[in-house]
Amino acid sequence: MFQKMMKFFRDVKLEMSKVSWPTRYELKGQTTIVIFVSFLFAIFIFLVDQVLSRFINFLY
Repeated sequence: MFQKMMKFFRDVKLEMSKVSWPTRYELKGQTTIVIFVSFLFAIFIFLVDQVLSRFINFLY
């Protein structure tokens, strides 16, 4: 059991060394894009919700 755990952690360390980590500049740019797109999506959902709410209220 202990041998399997040690092999697992060695394999994890090996795989983590293969990962291509982004630079601080890349990470900052990607985070900005995600926040901006999330904000636009939230505005879109808000507008669709408002239109549908007014339409439903108009019908009833």
